[in-house]
Parts: sequence; C-alpha cells; structure tokens
Amino acid sequence: MLVAALSSFLFGYHLGVVNETLDSISLDLGFSGNPFAKGLVVSTCLGAAFVGSLFSGWILDGVGHRRAFQLCALPMIIGASMSATTRSLWGMILGRIFVGTGMGIGPPVAALYVSEISPAFVRGTFGSVTQIATCLGLMGALFIGLPSKDIVGWWRVCFWVSTVPAAVLAICMEFCAESPHWLFKRGRVTEAEAEFEKLLGGAHVKFAMAELSKSERGDELETVKFSELLYGRHFKMVFIGSTIFALQQLSGINAVFYFSSTVFKSFGVPSDIANVCVGVANLSGSIVAMILMDKLGRRVLLLGSFTGMAVSMSLQVSGASSYTSGSGALSLSVGGMLLFVLMFSLGAGPVPSLLLSEILPSRIRAKAMAVCMAVHWVVNFFVGLFFLPLLEKIGPQLLYTIFGVFCALAVIFVKRNVVETKGKSLQEIEIALIPPQ
Repeated sequence: MLVAALSSFLFGYHLGVVNETLDSISLDLGFSGNPFAKGLVVSTCLGAAFVGSLFSGWILDGVGHRRAFQLCALPMIIGASMSATTRSLWGMILGRIFVGTGMGIGPPVAALYVSEISPAFVRGTFGSVTQIATCLGLMGALFIGLPSKDIVGWWRVCFWVSTVPAAVLAICMEFCAESPHWLFKRGRVTEAEAEFEKLLGGAHVKFAMAELSKSERGDELETVKFSELLYGRHFKMVFIGSTIFALQQLSGINAVFYFSSTVFKSFGVPSDIANVCVGVANLSGSIVAMILMDKLGRRVLLLGSFTGMAVSMSLQVSGASSYTSGSGALSLSVGGMLLFVLMFSLGAGPVPSLLLSEILPSRIRAKAMAVCMAVHWVVNFFVGLFFLPLLEKIGPQLLYTIFGVFCALAVIFVKRNVVETKGKSLQEIEIALIPPQ
C-alpha cells in the first residue's frame, strides 16, 4: 500500500513543482514575458492527465495493477528528465505532457488497488493514505522549490528529484502483490488465493475467496463496452461518481490552491508563507480524515465536508464585501480560505476516489473509474481556465457565492444519492447496489 501511495505522492509533487519554479523556468528558457507560454507549461500537463486517466481503465484491465503502476512511473521518469535537461520551451512542454500522462494513470489505479487489497474494516483508513501522500507531494514540491528564486538553475534539480520516487515505484512494484480481485476476474483463481495469503495470511484465504465468489464471474472476461457505462443498470453508479467529482471541482478547491498566494499577497502576506499555511491545513485535515474514515463513514464525512466548505465560502464572500475592511477583511478572507481547505481535506478530497472504488461493480470498475476521473480533469481544466477572467469580470463576491452554491448542491446530492459503505466488503456493496439483470 505504501508503495502504491508513491504514485499519489508523485501526483501531488508534479502538481506543485511549477508553482515556485515557474518564474525561474521562464527566465532560463526565454519566455518570461509570455503569460500564454507560462499557461501552456501548466495546462499541457492537465490535458495529458485527462488523456492518461481516460485510458487508465483499459490499461489496468489489460495488464493488471502492478504493471499499470509501472506504466504510470515510466512517463514520469522520462518527462521529468526531459524537463530537467531541456533548453527550450517546447522541450519543457513535451516533458510536461509525458509527466501528465503518468499523473492521469496513477490516481485511479492507486484508488482501485488500495481498495481491493485492503480488509473491509480498514479500507477507509488505507484509502486516506493516498490523499495524505498527495499532500506530502505538494508540500515537498513547495519546500524543494523555495531555493529556485536565489539559485540559478535550481528548478532543474526539482525535476530531477521526482525521478527518484518514480524509479522506486517502478522497481518495488515488481515485488508487491497483484490485486486478487483482478486475478479472480481473469480466471486465475489459484494465483488469487496465493496473493490473498500474502496480504491477509493463510487463515483468511477461504473467507476472502468465498466473498469474491459472491459476485458472479460469468461475464467478467467479456469486454466492457463504453456504451455500457452510459446507460443500463451501471449508469447510476457512473453518474454518481462523475457528479461527485464534478461538484468537487466546481466547489472552487483548485482555484483556491492555484491562486491562494494572490489573496494572501493582497493583504501583504508573502506567497511562500501562504503556500505553507494552505499545505498545513490540507495535510492536517487529511490526517484527521484518515482517523475518522472507518469510524464515522464516507457519507458523514462528505456531508460535513461540503457543508463546512459552503460556510467557509460565505466567510470569503463577507471578506470580499465592501462593508468589510482592514483586519476584518483579512481575518474573513484568509481564515475562510484556510478553513475551506481544511474542510475539503476532511471529506471532499479523500472520499470520492475511495467511494467510487467501492461502489463500482467489479466488471466495470477500472473503466468506469477512468471515465469519472476524466470528468474530474475536464472540470478541473475549465475551472482553472475561467477562474481569473470571471474574477476580473464579476468580482470575488459573486464568484465565491457561485462556488458556495455548488458546495450546497453537493450536500443535497450526497444526501440523496450516496450510501454508506464503511465496514462492508466490495462484494456486499456490489450485491446491495446493483439491481439484477
């Protein structure tokens, strides 16, 4: 599980690696006065991640979890090496495309792998580890990138550093267990039993195999058609997953991550302090979520998280109001932003990918997860694209109100559509949720 979490660490690291280093990169590569080029360095990575996530399900079903992790690490090593050695903007962009492809493959594979190898009573806790790894990756990129403003060429070191955990992921996966669920689905029952023995111990193998056998395997080896995900008895699960991911992004979380330093700067707070505060809030909430995930359950954390995010947005709306000024505006805006990040990391951050890996039926799990993650990347891209233009056009008060409304809609959606999955095996959840043919 810890090896699998390296993919999430890399995901967070590469999301944050250009935040502190982008100015230095643009100076060295000769595009410092070109905001469009700076945008390309960021957005090409997100676009490639969309493509990677879209194909992750087919890769996972075809070669299994271990090989999928290795295929995730390979483009990250190649891309980071290209970015570290390039002398031109286009070399940097090509490197970011390779890295983005690996970033797109990693999160859905990690979520599915951890859910399938974890015992039911700690699946939520183990699933939360991937979110903590992402936070650590973001904070690691921040701290490693700090010297880039003072040391010429330090940004190249930042990219080289990322090749180490990627190489460790690729090598160590060779010695990790394959998912017994994937082996069972492929008809390799003896191998599935052997992997269960590695993961759970010999005393639990018979019970685990009996649980696996509860879900019908008759049509498991048939190819899943893309159309099956869009209608029929599986559509509801795919719709719930895609909508949760869409609402997660429409809450404005990545706009907060991307542009928090701008808000802090407007109150005279240095950007590095701003990034540390946001990182600490994110990590703290993720640790608390890990502790509570298997005690309170996924649904409770989602409801509490989105409710808290809506309240936090209302504080930021008040801070942006013309009726608030001075220390009051500072407290409401900065406090509201940090509270928003904290509440996000308590549920809306770690729960969706874990919940989807639990509620999606075994036969379509990998491909359906890929579709839901692709929705995540599309909405993420457009929120990032339109945030600044909308901020300038309609102002922070109205824009934060819109984000708050989406948080409130998420509360309503979760209350009506999400069921609790804590403590249940994946087969029990599948039998309970999927209607008979």
